[in-house]
Amino acid sequence: MIAHLQRASDTAGLLSYLYGPGERGIHVSPWLIVGEGHWAPIEPLAEPGSLPYLAQVIDAPIDRLGARAPARPTWVCSVRSDPRRPDLTDAQWAAVARRLVSATGIAPDGDPNACRWIALRNQPRQMHVVATITREDGSLHHGYRDAFRLQTECRRIAAELGHLATASHPTSRAQETSVPAPPITISSEFSGSVVAKGANDDLSAMILKHAGFQQIQDWHGRRHRLPTTTPVADRVAIASHAAEMLRAARYGVDLAPSLDTAPMSTPANPLGHYAAGAALLQITDRIRSAENGEDLRRAVDQLLHPERGAVERVREALEAAGEHINDLDDEAYALADRFGFAAEFVSSAQSELVDSEDELRRVGNPPQSQTETRTHSSDLSASQSAALAVSPAAAKAEVVSAVGTEFTDARAAAYPPRASGPRR
Repeated sequence: MIAHLQRASDTAGLLSYLYGPGERGIHVSPWLIVGEGHWAPIEPLAEPGSLPYLAQVIDAPIDRLGARAPARPTWVCSVRSDPRRPDLTDAQWAAVARRLVSATGIAPDGDPNACRWIALRNQPRQMHVVATITREDGSLHHGYRDAFRLQTECRRIAAELGHLATASHPTSRAQETSVPAPPITISSEFSGSVVAKGANDDLSAMILKHAGFQQIQDWHGRRHRLPTTTPVADRVAIASHAAEMLRAARYGVDLAPSLDTAPMSTPANPLGHYAAGAALLQITDRIRSAENGEDLRRAVDQLLHPERGAVERVREALEAAGEHINDLDDEAYALADRFGFAAEFVSSAQSELVDSEDELRRVGNPPQSQTETRTHSSDLSASQSAALAVSPAAAKAEVVSAVGTEFTDARAAAYPPRASGPRR
């Protein structure tokens, strides 16, 4: 069982996507299985026409924050079960959802100020949990360790369901797909002909024949040769191409340096495989040379852009590595999980910085007055009023806040303001 965590800025748009056909039309008959709306009913919301109200229910605590609301307030967790195991029932998925929101702190058991959340399904072996990071008392859920807690709880659930392997197969996959030895040697003879030796099986012989070699069978045994009339440039190209195909088929190949085209070509980037690291160093240089907050924001945006940023690309690469490890070797699930955990840690780091754009823009600028940041909310419709229902815990928090404000005003009247001085 694997969980993937993200943050979103538009709850209504997210729900429209989850309840819709999806990018590849794989969403089938979406339905709500469980949720907590804090005195705002969510049980009847089984039809797509109810999605605007459902989004208002989830966003109600965010709307109460006004200008203090974070830029990406929606918490999205997609959970996949093992495709080799039977799918879970709705009741089992609902229990999984409750355990995940409790483990991460989104909705701990018995917490009256917990965040609002729902869990829905739109395809087999998968569930989506959508929540707000704003709690009922107006505080924010800090998701620094959410990715780690999710994966830990997922492993516990998988172990309880019996989805974790307990014994290895007698024959490993590496042994099943092993390639016969010895390695194939491709070299040049004194006559100028290029010879490939060691290709004793039919597959390697077929690959060499496809590359342009001619098979010779005599008292020396089976070997493959290029005609002596082959131009020098063609010999190098054919030999390098044959070595590339043999290596792709997992053969060991010893290719003579004079026949290898790789050293003869000048790479486009002198750093080769590490060109991506050089690009990140350029971003670091731009960050260090930023003259104001806006320049700094533009430089950091290359790292933190939610779709095209370098951090998102690193997360995708780590996630792809974990999935491909599972494709190559079913028994390497522990290594695949480590890459998956690393991808979730990167996602958690993204979540910590999603609201930093406006703050970066204000770096080095004088703070705005409180009068400029105040906003006046318009009258709410009947459906919005139900969605924005304030829980008793939130009302209690507002009363405490009001008492604190009066106390602060009284102190301000009793003590005149002091002149500002240098900071020590």
